[in-house]
Amino acid sequence: MIEDSGTVAGAAIPQGTQTLARGLQIVSAVAHGSTTLKSIVEATGIGRSSAHRMIQLLVQMGYLRHGSPGEFRLGPTLIEYGFTALNQDPLPVVARESLEALAERTQDTIHLSVEDGESVLYLHKIPGTRGAEMRSRIGHRMPMTRTGVGKALLVGQDDRWERLFVAENPGADSAAVDAFVKRMQGYTRDGASLDLEENEPGIRCVAAPVRDGSGDIVAGISLSATRPFMPKDRMQALVPVMKAAAREISVKLGYGADRDRIGGRN
Repeated sequence: MIEDSGTVAGAAIPQGTQTLARGLQIVSAVAHGSTTLKSIVEATGIGRSSAHRMIQLLVQMGYLRHGSPGEFRLGPTLIEYGFTALNQDPLPVVARESLEALAERTQDTIHLSVEDGESVLYLHKIPGTRGAEMRSRIGHRMPMTRTGVGKALLVGQDDRWERLFVAENPGADSAAVDAFVKRMQGYTRDGASLDLEENEPGIRCVAAPVRDGSGDIVAGISLSATRPFMPKDRMQALVPVMKAAAREISVKLGYGADRDRIGGRN
């Protein structure tokens, strides 16, 4: 919501861009489920007449479209731009061959994700051919500290573990925080991380970090399956498989053998 002080969620709006900010707020509101004029007004705080005019323009330009009578949906222009954005990011292109080989080998669901705004953002997904379908989807966001791939993105970043865990797990006591930190220390040593149904009941995951030429973690890959297909012994057996796949992608991004890290940066 645009506040009286000229901010959006506490961030200052550049001078002369308030109308643009309001239009973007409307698109965001529709994306998050406010599909009627009334609900868009309630979600954004924009006046009804102004919102109506902006929606008409957004529909005309393809950013929104008409759905059921009186409802709006995201439009074809955003779909086009979304695919363009994915193609402009080298990660999905570089990783695709390795991820497809991994999916064919295991028959499980494969994800490629990055950190965005201290949350996990899914860039690519290959659905598994057995078990239940995961709720994840491209463009979907998940918590860092409860997902396998989120923990892979946090490997080695011990200065962030406690703060993020507390933020994403309100009410967690000191014992839970200490247990998470201890798990992250182990994942950092192993160079891979696990999700033991912490994010989605019945779904388990093995993940590993992807690095670029500087050695920094720029993405994570994960393999997920339902509990019957992912007993703990199989999860452990998949750790070297995921590390090898992540390293293969890392090498394509310029990460070399001479950049192997000491102290768990595998």
